[in-house]
Amino acid sequence: MEMNGAQALLKSLEAKGATVIFGYPGGAVLPIYDALLDSSIRHILVRNEQGAAHAASGFARSTGQPGICLATSGPGATNLVTGIATAYMDSIPLIAITGQVPSSMIGTDAFQEVDITGITMPITKHSYLVKDVNDIPKIVGEAFHIASTGRPGPVLIDIPKDVLQATCNTSIEKVEIDLPGYRPTVKGHKSQIKNAAKMIEEAERPVIMVGGGVIHAKATEQLFELATKANIPVATTLMAVSAFPEKNPLSLGLMGMHGTAYANLAVTKADLVIGIGVRFGDRAIGNPDKFAPGAKIIHIDIDPAEIGKNATINVPIVGDAKLVLQELNEKISKQKRQPWLAQIEEWKEQRGLRYNEEALTAQYVIEQVGNMTRDRAWVLTDVGQHQMWTALFYKFQKPGRFITSAGLGCMGYGLPAANGVQTGCPDDLVILFTGDGSIQMMMQELGTARQEKLPLKIILFNNHALGMVRQLQHFYCEKRYSGVKMTFNPEFEDLARSYGIAYHRITEKEKAIHTLTEALNEPGMVMVEVMVDEKDLVYPSVLGNKGLDETLLQE
Repeated sequence: MEMNGAQALLKSLEAKGATVIFGYPGGAVLPIYDALLDSSIRHILVRNEQGAAHAASGFARSTGQPGICLATSGPGATNLVTGIATAYMDSIPLIAITGQVPSSMIGTDAFQEVDITGITMPITKHSYLVKDVNDIPKIVGEAFHIASTGRPGPVLIDIPKDVLQATCNTSIEKVEIDLPGYRPTVKGHKSQIKNAAKMIEEAERPVIMVGGGVIHAKATEQLFELATKANIPVATTLMAVSAFPEKNPLSLGLMGMHGTAYANLAVTKADLVIGIGVRFGDRAIGNPDKFAPGAKIIHIDIDPAEIGKNATINVPIVGDAKLVLQELNEKISKQKRQPWLAQIEEWKEQRGLRYNEEALTAQYVIEQVGNMTRDRAWVLTDVGQHQMWTALFYKFQKPGRFITSAGLGCMGYGLPAANGVQTGCPDDLVILFTGDGSIQMMMQELGTARQEKLPLKIILFNNHALGMVRQLQHFYCEKRYSGVKMTFNPEFEDLARSYGIAYHRITEKEKAIHTLTEALNEPGMVMVEVMVDEKDLVYPSVLGNKGLDETLLQE
């Protein structure tokens, strides 16, 4: 069957199981949009290309399939950059497809020309500039393989307009993937696994430190087996929130700069830290020279580049977390560790999470929503105080249900990512916690949600401030607040009504539960605006105020 490059692209995507593309049209991708009319792939028209990348990310994280976003050349391509960087930092499989000016015009500063493969080189696993139309099926196959294997991440395919229009003479069905330089290690070294098991057996104060790699590897059952069999407390990074049931007594919750005091104390006093699918990032460990000073460290990760990058490792194990943990669990015996667990319980009682129970607070609302929806909802956040409070107070029980921009910390991520999650899981409850600052970064994506009839539930905390930055200025800038007061916000009720979104407002704590119950059970898209105080900060039991290392090493 004769076809052009655009048709070959879509047929290749269909052959890889693609069902949805999030995109925005333009001149360089007109052939693709014309071919979409005859494709089985559903196109979702976003309101900004950044929204396409974030939506594709949310789709990938909720379905396990690579998310696909599409943009035209020039500004369309550059608008994808923030979303691609977000996916790269959080190891999300993404296929970003961009149009390019005709091949003969590349390098002439033509209208809407940018070197998008060069721009995105540091934030993709790989990028392609397609020069031959017959290479399209192979490139698509390779892109899916690279994006979804090893440590997942984004791949960019840039296609000149003349290549999209050219006739393709290659077969879609007979594509063979041959990447001799790309061979991710999935099975851990047996002697290193044996060494790790011995260290776990001998440790008196071990802590498991979990990163997002455990969720990517679908290794949460193996994590639970290791923790409960060997009686080891589990602390999570922001990407790993929900990887371990947070109502379990072994759960320490979020660790690091915005984490719980008892998680940070446990890691600091541990004699063994077992890092699984984690990169020992700065927000999790603070000063590397002062992190877990009395502990030996086991590091399990599929990306060899992460081993030893941010922390000194005693036992490195390169491999897929699920496969490594399966082997490790066979080699360890049941342990009690009563003195260590008793110490942690004491810290939980002394330094537990708390908030102002007299007022209407974001923490209270998040806690109540958690009580109502914990076992059935996908929960997304934007970036800011509400993000950390959700990680601390929602108390997730189901793995992978917390979706946020952790590595890049991208404000505006939440709404388009929620659109992607709801698209991928149309019958599920999807809840977005956001702030008045974050929602205004990408609030045009309300239009995408309404056009696609997505029944999102949005809980918007309005404090007329950029709360996280204000909090940092409170602790680090002697309470000199600069550039954080939002003296003018839209009337969010009018905004919601203009999009045909059901709206509720909560101003009193006593009415919160009734309003939340009504909103969460209402069909269709709903926005709940919660009026909170800009002065609400993290309490001292959460050691975000002076950082992980400074506070704990004074204990």
